[in-house]
Amino acid sequence: MTIFSIVLRSLRQHALSCAVTSASVALAGGLLLTVWVVKTQSQAAFTGINGGFDAVLGARGSQLQLVLNAVFHLEASPGNVVWQDFLDLQNNPDVELAVPLAVGDNFHGWRIVGTTPDLFQKSEYAPGKKFELRPGGNWFDPARRSAVVGSFVAEKMKLKVGDRFHPFHGLIYDEQRQHAETYVVVGMLKPSNTPADRVIWIPLEGVQRMSGHHAGADTEISAVLVKLKAGSALAGFQLENYYNKQGNHLTFAWPIGRVIAELFDKVGWFDRVLTLVAWLVAFVATGSILASIYNSINERRRELAILRALGARRTTVFSVIVLEAATISAIGVALGFGVYAVLISVVTEIIRSQTGVVLEPFASNPVMFWEPAAFIVLGACAGIIPACKAYRTDVANNLGPYS
Repeated sequence: MTIFSIVLRSLRQHALSCAVTSASVALAGGLLLTVWVVKTQSQAAFTGINGGFDAVLGARGSQLQLVLNAVFHLEASPGNVVWQDFLDLQNNPDVELAVPLAVGDNFHGWRIVGTTPDLFQKSEYAPGKKFELRPGGNWFDPARRSAVVGSFVAEKMKLKVGDRFHPFHGLIYDEQRQHAETYVVVGMLKPSNTPADRVIWIPLEGVQRMSGHHAGADTEISAVLVKLKAGSALAGFQLENYYNKQGNHLTFAWPIGRVIAELFDKVGWFDRVLTLVAWLVAFVATGSILASIYNSINERRRELAILRALGARRTTVFSVIVLEAATISAIGVALGFGVYAVLISVVTEIIRSQTGVVLEPFASNPVMFWEPAAFIVLGACAGIIPACKAYRTDVANNLGPYS
């Protein structure tokens, strides 16, 4: 008999314990893959999303809050910016494009953002990519109560061109705070896999002049998305210095990617904790392989003695046990990809629904290669102790008749 056939026969004889042990390895492997992929992909995705802009100008406060509010449509606005500040920035010779935003309303929890057509007609949310409408739609008319609906909102709310709706005041849905104005859906965005998919877009003045908003709102905005001219290498530093250090009522969040990177730095400890938990589960699974095989050695002493009597060397017996442990781990690793597929599908859908950011969970990632290898090596190492016990099996004592 070959070593592999001996291992396969042993696995069949101890099918239940092997299945349970492989399942524990699968859970550990799937969990570690999920944690690692979500950590690396979410950081790359979030720091890579800027809506095609370099910076955000807003009220004095946290740069992170400003970016989360204006780019990712999360958090509340830190305050308002007067219209003159927007005009001053727009007229800056180093600024290629400045797009105002106004927030403060929702439709059944989906954020309504007021802006100008420049956001869709003059900017690219990614290099070479502009927002596009689904067939049959049009961009909103700044002079009318019309709306363009993000693809994810349209999907969840079953909205279509021609539908009418009433906005609700505030960022949290409250059916008692419905505005009197009625808006008509004139277009729906094609999926962009960005936070824009989770937003209902209406004309800037629609938010500014919505009934129930405070006096003076029609001359204020929530933030300004800023794109600097190519070649203006010092413009970002100069504007940051002007607004953040010399000024006292505005904040210039630049560059957007760096600001988001700071968020991941702050929550990095959480990723490390999850990774540590995953590895602890892996070591527990490795321990279960060791215990399972070690406990079975007593039952297999006669079998091992017969192998020795038939000419098998001690090193062969040792190799059989180590290979068996590695095989159990390999089976668990294979099953772990199934666990990963389930977990990552749930996590990516949650991230998409909450932020609009779409991850690519099945894209090539180094962890897909080193993690299975690491688990198989751990499994093989777990087999060393029971292999040593099998190595020392006494042939004469274990071939004798049982009393």
